Amino acid sequence: MSLQSKGSTTAIDDLYSSAPVRLPSQKKIRELAERIGIDLTDDEVVEYRNLMKEIIGCYSAVDKLPDISLPVKYPRLPGYRPQAEENPLNAWYWKTNITGASTGILKGKNIAMKDTIAVSGVPMMGGTWILEGYVPEFDATVVSRVLDAGGRIAGKALCEDYCVSGHSFLAAKGPTLNPYNHLYSAGGSSSGCAVLVATGEVDMAIGGDQGGSIRLPASCSGIVGLKPTYGLVPYTGAQAMEPTCDFLGPMAKTVYDCALLLEAIAGYDNGLDPRQNPTITAEKYTDALRGQTLENITIGLLKEGFEQANSDQKVNDVVRRAVQKMSTIKAKISNVSVPLHKQGTNIWLCLGHQGMADSMLRGGSVGSGHKGFYPTSLMDAAGRGLNSQPNDLSSAVKSAWMLGEYMKHEYRGKYYGKAQNLRRLLTAEFDKVFQDVDVIALPTIPFQTPKIPAKGASITTLSESGKNLTNTFTFNVTGHPALSINAGFIDCLPVGMMLVGRMFDERTLLRVAHAYEQLQD
Repeated sequence: MSLQSKGSTTAIDDLYSSAPVRLPSQKKIRELAERIGIDLTDDEVVEYRNLMKEIIGCYSAVDKLPDISLPVKYPRLPGYRPQAEENPLNAWYWKTNITGASTGILKGKNIAMKDTIAVSGVPMMGGTWILEGYVPEFDATVVSRVLDAGGRIAGKALCEDYCVSGHSFLAAKGPTLNPYNHLYSAGGSSSGCAVLVATGEVDMAIGGDQGGSIRLPASCSGIVGLKPTYGLVPYTGAQAMEPTCDFLGPMAKTVYDCALLLEAIAGYDNGLDPRQNPTITAEKYTDALRGQTLENITIGLLKEGFEQANSDQKVNDVVRRAVQKMSTIKAKISNVSVPLHKQGTNIWLCLGHQGMADSMLRGGSVGSGHKGFYPTSLMDAAGRGLNSQPNDLSSAVKSAWMLGEYMKHEYRGKYYGKAQNLRRLLTAEFDKVFQDVDVIALPTIPFQTPKIPAKGASITTLSESGKNLTNTFTFNVTGHPALSINAGFIDCLPVGMMLVGRMFDERTLLRVAHAYEQLQD
């Protein structure tokens, strides 16, 4: 008997079905079986389809139940996409004017959100054509906390396509320009956040960091950017890339403002973010910034951080001089070594490529397997976009997705698993060093800021955007807090110094950064 004539539901019935979840056709079941390597006879196809029919009714029943979302506490208008004359460096994606509580520690502060962070009623593109037109109906937890603290959300900052770039020239809406020289990269992927802060258009911003995306643009734009300890700031309501490497954190012109914003957004999110545990609490980080000396503080110069294959001696010299300045305010400087740091990039890439494929792309920017909040509207929008227009992805995203799929299906996730195991070893190696030093110092980016490639540049040229993450990747893997602060300039472009602290010891990290800041011209 042919597939067309056998079965309890005809193709015409399926076509006119009003159920939210339709029963797959016999052809679709055949395709699904072939995709996972199962051979089916014609009779088996029909039997499996009949088995699915009753179960799919359960999906339709769930569809009728009300979904659970995040609260939206404050009224707002949707805002607008600024024209070029109002957005000369292409740092804005969307402008808004959302005010929160009448009092609070952020009263009078204007804050930009990276355009991977959901703001209810405001378009969210995540730097990619895939999500163009998506408008979330919920506020990410950090948005609610900023508004509760009296802050004003001035808009959404442009970011790289799905955040898969360490520079600023792969966003769907075009490159973001460096505020010091418009021919150069502004760093990525939180490029717009850094530029808006550097140019004074906002006081602060909240960026996202999966491999260095807060610290790299902070370095290129000469501001302060903090990737907090893993889990300290809730990721609820933001686009995920790889849940074990996802971070949100503050960006500002000064260490004080970074500390102030961290006070507002840190803390446990009542089980909505699987990256957190219930013991996580926010502290009054600004209290740690009152001292002017670094007496009893030891800073370790990480040997391997100055010896990457792409290290530039000029950059190394600027950062070493910056660290030595702190000896004038009684800091003790020593040399430390973690040989496994040079494998941090390799470990991250094994995690990141499969994580991107599973969580960011196949998983609708959320993934699965946890009990946290699932933004179902984002999952639906991302899935539809990827199904209909995958060719609109940047070359960096295409490359990462293909490699992630290949490694998962050809090697069954073995290297992702091994990288997760090595994460613990790498973390332990740094924790051991932190028994002797309070903070570790190294260049944020090992080399000088590159130019933005010419329009129509090759895939190979555009792929160079990942090579500036060789020092930052490690601390997304380990979860230690890491901060970039300006160390000086080469040819009128900023150079970042990265300071890394003990787990959940943001107070000491911010204290050291603040003391160094007072020494700068």
